[in-house]
Amino acid sequence: MSHVLTLIGNSDTELTQDHVDAVAAAIGTKSAPTWLKQNHACDFSGITSDTALLDAARSALNSTPIDVVCQPVAHRRKKLLVADMDSTIIEQECIDELADALGIRNAISEITERAMRGELEFEPALRERVGLLKGLAESELQRVYETQITETPGGRTLCATMRKHGGTCALVSGGFTFFTERVAKSVGFTSNQANTLLVENGALTGEVSDPILGREAKVSALKSLASDLKINALETMAVGDGANDLGMIGEAGLGVAFHAKPVVAAAAPAQINHGDLSALLYIQGYRSDEIVNPT
Repeated sequence: MSHVLTLIGNSDTELTQDHVDAVAAAIGTKSAPTWLKQNHACDFSGITSDTALLDAARSALNSTPIDVVCQPVAHRRKKLLVADMDSTIIEQECIDELADALGIRNAISEITERAMRGELEFEPALRERVGLLKGLAESELQRVYETQITETPGGRTLCATMRKHGGTCALVSGGFTFFTERVAKSVGFTSNQANTLLVENGALTGEVSDPILGREAKVSALKSLASDLKINALETMAVGDGANDLGMIGEAGLGVAFHAKPVVAAAAPAQINHGDLSALLYIQGYRSDEIVNPT
């Protein structure tokens, strides 16, 4: 099976010809690369899949912060993207920002971090954290969204480009619908799924509605969306950063660990450790003249 190896720079690091030449020598290819974006992303095609080859390419870069992805050429351009929200499409964990409003960020963020590293089961960890938010004014959710939530660069470009070329983008989060509805609309996702915070008399009750959307629910969402679109798993991509994303990352045609926790990066077929979300377009072989940059 023919594979393609992709090198991707980022806003801080240009992909130079020296980098390209070093990787070419390390993987033993004499073929010229195909530039997807000059000085930013390129492909080496017609290679075999080999972990040692991928390691050699990364080693040749000598710790330069350039991402390297190797994957089959077949079904490279995906028809469905399923993305996590917190610390993936946005730069924060919403529940930690809500905790900050109550002055208990440290208590909740420690649980969040352990759950994302896979040290705690997601569902009980979520219930425990939401329980600590009991009494928070519902109005604080909008304030947090407006003042503390920022989009990860490249997200709007990712969604706009995939949609233009016939793809579907779905936001599937273990977070909360209050935020996914707003982030999905802003970034350009066609649908969103998450957990619902329960509210009574204008304040959080400390509970979420059942069933909780966690690791297995993300897998189910990926399968259901693919079935609705009448596509197979090879035509899907999943991206996330935490342990609750591992199921869908493993189920997708290409699973991507995005600036992820070590347990996720180690298990994912592809890693983006340095670039922004537009890197997911170069992974799919999009050229710069195909990419949409929304205003």
